[in-house]
Amino acid sequence: MAEHYDVLIVGGGIAGLSLASELAGRCSVALVEAEQELSYHTSSRSARQLIPSYGPPVVQELTVRTLELIAARDAELPEPVLTPRSFMLIGSEDGVAAEASGHMRAITPAEALELCPVLVPGSVAAAGLDTGSFGCNAPLLLSNHRRRAVDAGVDIITGARVHSAQRLGSGWQVGAGTEAFEAAVMVNAAGAWADELAVISGVEKLGLQPYRRTVAIAAVEHPLPEQSPMVAAADNTFYFRREGADVLISPSESEPSGPEDARPRPGDVERLVARLNRVTTLGIREIRKAWTGLRTEAADGVPVAGFDAEASGFYWLAGQGGYGFQTSSAMAELAAHQILAELGQPDASAAVGVGPASRTVQALAAARWSVRR
Repeated sequence: MAEHYDVLIVGGGIAGLSLASELAGRCSVALVEAEQELSYHTSSRSARQLIPSYGPPVVQELTVRTLELIAARDAELPEPVLTPRSFMLIGSEDGVAAEASGHMRAITPAEALELCPVLVPGSVAAAGLDTGSFGCNAPLLLSNHRRRAVDAGVDIITGARVHSAQRLGSGWQVGAGTEAFEAAVMVNAAGAWADELAVISGVEKLGLQPYRRTVAIAAVEHPLPEQSPMVAAADNTFYFRREGADVLISPSESEPSGPEDARPRPGDVERLVARLNRVTTLGIREIRKAWTGLRTEAADGVPVAGFDAEASGFYWLAGQGGYGFQTSSAMAELAAHQILAELGQPDASAAVGVGPASRTVQALAAARWSVRR
């Protein structure tokens, strides 16, 4: 016999968990995840940095709101999710000018070398600095969302891949693993598998594309100072930051992929190490571990949030790309507002603290209020 809920969320990454946390206690919610553990794919492979100057303008606005929401909850918790850590962009004058935003101020090459003394003199022609950037304790944030959801009655079921879904009457009937569910609203927070879930559900795909992004933890001869900023190349060929006595590094690749359990390809990390050993004095000597995540995006690069225009009760919460942790809390705030309104809750706006003039709504309205519009 099927279990009945107001909302069924498909996907246990940062998108699904943040929405479950936001809806918890306001309606009945179940979350199903295909893997045996939550946040197995992209959400467990984050670079753990929230950067207001990173990404297209709409993502930057969502990042600012997400930081506000996480900071408000941090004030009530014994251990904070956020830790101040600046972000520095380096490269040619034209490259930095093209990638910099209003959240970033220009600094001289000499100032860049002072902030990050491992950079080889002469390797920086121009630089920008974002001092409003934060390191993010991603496992703690995910754990906090899960605990908040479960404590308020959200049912979380892992190892339950959706194999069937259809719209019947006033709601959705969904088969996931060995379980059956009925819900007024089904939320597609399936990440790289979002379009596949749409097909299973008889809903037109949006053309969401996963892209590879590889990251590694490397041992170095000359560790970065404790207060060093995260450093990224303006031409998107690398980034690195301190990770204890080690360094986290990435080639910043963005190669199309199918939905899969991605793994590093031979040569990718080795080429990155050679490059970083030319432009820095880190002295990378050993790769402790490496992984690859998938950044899933819509064609316009704008995160997708909204009810499908043709499939009643089917809500898209996807396409947050590599910005998932940056945008997730703001996106969950908006999604909860829209879903509660759809369920007929008269005080939905007050319940989630947003309204027509909220920053999140304004940011998304400029590009996409809902899907297929």
